Amino acid sequence: MYTALTHVIWFLAIATLTFQTTLSLLPTTPIQNVSKTYIVHVTTPPRGTNVSDWHLSFLPKGGDDRIVHTYRHVINGFAAKLTPDELAEMEKMPGFLHASPDRRCTPHTTNSPSFLGLNPNQDFWPGQTDFGSGVIIGVLDSGITPNHPSFSDEDVPPPPAKWKGRCDLPICNNKIIGARNFIDYGLPPLDHTGHGTHTASTAAGNFVPGANLFGQANGTASGLAPHAHLAIYKVCDIESCDQSNILAGLDAAIEDGVDVISLSVSTVVLHLYEDYAAIGAFAATKKGIFVSTSAGNEGPFTSSTENLSPWTLTVGASTTDRTIAAATILGNGDIFKGQAVGDPTNYSLTMLPLVHYPGQAAESCESGSLDNLDVKGKVVLCVMESSPVGIAQAVKHAGAAAVILMNSEEGGYTTLSYALPLPSLSVSYFYGEQIRKYVSSTSTPVAKILLQGTAFRDETAPAVASFSSRGPNSVSPGILKPDILGPGVNILAAWYKSVENAKPATAAFDLDSGTSMACPHLSAVAALVKKAHPSWSPAMIKSGMMTSASQLNRDQKPILDGSTNRPADVFATGAGHVNPKLALDPGLVYDITSQDYISYLCSLYSEKEVEVIVREKVNCSGSGIPEAQLNYPSFAVRLGKGGRLTYSRTVTNVGNANSTYEVEIESARGVDISVEPTVLTFTQLNQNSTYKVEFRRQKMKNESGGYVQGSITWSSVAHTVRIPVSVHLLDY
Repeated sequence: MYTALTHVIWFLAIATLTFQTTLSLLPTTPIQNVSKTYIVHVTTPPRGTNVSDWHLSFLPKGGDDRIVHTYRHVINGFAAKLTPDELAEMEKMPGFLHASPDRRCTPHTTNSPSFLGLNPNQDFWPGQTDFGSGVIIGVLDSGITPNHPSFSDEDVPPPPAKWKGRCDLPICNNKIIGARNFIDYGLPPLDHTGHGTHTASTAAGNFVPGANLFGQANGTASGLAPHAHLAIYKVCDIESCDQSNILAGLDAAIEDGVDVISLSVSTVVLHLYEDYAAIGAFAATKKGIFVSTSAGNEGPFTSSTENLSPWTLTVGASTTDRTIAAATILGNGDIFKGQAVGDPTNYSLTMLPLVHYPGQAAESCESGSLDNLDVKGKVVLCVMESSPVGIAQAVKHAGAAAVILMNSEEGGYTTLSYALPLPSLSVSYFYGEQIRKYVSSTSTPVAKILLQGTAFRDETAPAVASFSSRGPNSVSPGILKPDILGPGVNILAAWYKSVENAKPATAAFDLDSGTSMACPHLSAVAALVKKAHPSWSPAMIKSGMMTSASQLNRDQKPILDGSTNRPADVFATGAGHVNPKLALDPGLVYDITSQDYISYLCSLYSEKEVEVIVREKVNCSGSGIPEAQLNYPSFAVRLGKGGRLTYSRTVTNVGNANSTYEVEIESARGVDISVEPTVLTFTQLNQNSTYKVEFRRQKMKNESGGYVQGSITWSSVAHTVRIPVSVHLLDY
């Protein structure tokens, strides 16, 4: 599935390839003398030794210029340029722990607040949460467009006294209180891709009336925490999004004193001790900072979710009830609906010839594939296998009048709106197949595209976006991922330049899609909860959002999977779709301490590997706990034939002081789930209560493996507290 965001990633891949090709033309250098950036972990400095001096002691003499970043909070270590021979010598030195080559990561609104039940006239948004006032959200991304009206500080108070950051922009205000550049030191962290501006405004953009794109999606734009402060850390650009820079941004955010970190980037790793976003997030969590991350855009493929640590919130993407409606009318009278955004004056009201080229490169309208074909003045049907921007440019270059973009089979039913250089329509794979049949059924196929405007009646919303990455967790199978869903399809938010060429760039908005857009929605919800409950730990905030999440769409039916149009499973939805109002008052929460995480890590890794993550000496002897025993607000369990496992969970009462909860179990096929006790009684706030859960595999004829799911729900008069359950039935 390709989005406007994917175009950035697509360009990145091309830029990288071009760079490598250019290198091949240069004089070769012996490989052992080629340096590259490594992230180096070392022990804490000996007593009385300066941190910088300690780091330099591992480098060759005069190696000051080798240091890329020095870290003080996220890891004990530094990033430096080293040759393989130099690294081999460093590994022999006392105090050296571990080194990894730097890896490149990929960066994964007017209607969102209303869709999520946030209305300026309702008491809890301006009242209980005060629009996030006083909470600091750190956004690690591609920079910011500071003069955009979304970043006005109207009605935003001065930053809290704890703030220690700095702002490397010509002008800062009470909205953007910090801004730093870890790509180009000394330059202001301006956004040259739009990604960072979009995510920052989605989280905490101020109220901007009249926001729209080509007159569509018109309304007052704002983030979910419009009066929160923003601290911007530029760690990505169109050519670089390296782990060493992300780690530096996290290090600075912790030092500066942010409350929430929003991180819409990820990379594929095999172990958590190789995931520097997870390592930095652990340090942040220890300091009480909530970290929200994107799940990735590799759906609907199994085990494609990234950002898999249990101390971060991993967010999948969903649709909202708003569509930018359009349709194509075919020559036989059939009408197929989709989405489109553009200048209405460019759309022809007359029927035009419709062409499609199955089985050829031109089927997906690759660059240059249409140049020798007769498409001038016609509508071209293209299968979206690559960047929609690239497709549109190829179609326009060949002289076509319009393009219909049909999803690939994996793209399914999730349709996206794109601002493209010619009239366009995006349709589902199912509708695309119907249009293909029409083209092959007649010698003179014709079609026209009609813009129908903004609609708010999609009762199937929220649905899981087909591109949203899926579980199960490939790094830690005993932790269910993704955690939760948030709006991530066709999100209108601030942009770094005008897409319409009709208004000043300072007032530009654009639609974008991806889990990158879902992540800042949840970052903002965390800020609202933090404002209402300043003493809650990151795990308590996360639990409140997950246990109050919804599993139903607006039509009160199970949330659908955008790739199949059938009910989504737990590996697509996680706990469900975020509900900000209920997250503020969840009744019970599942808390987790830093020591709990260490015990969990001890069951996965060696002491040395755990130390890389947690920055302290650990003794794992007898202290490890199974993954499923971590006090997580979900279960992911593996059961062999005849298997029986028991785990426990502890809940903390944050609802009514005197309350009683009764358990309700949604059974998983082939598994008996029992809970003891079945009733929890509380007499005071912050009181803890522990329950045990037994999973027992049933004896069945023709047993087969696979995944089944259920849930455990605690209900009182005032609250419903639900956690999802996934059970992997093994074949042995």
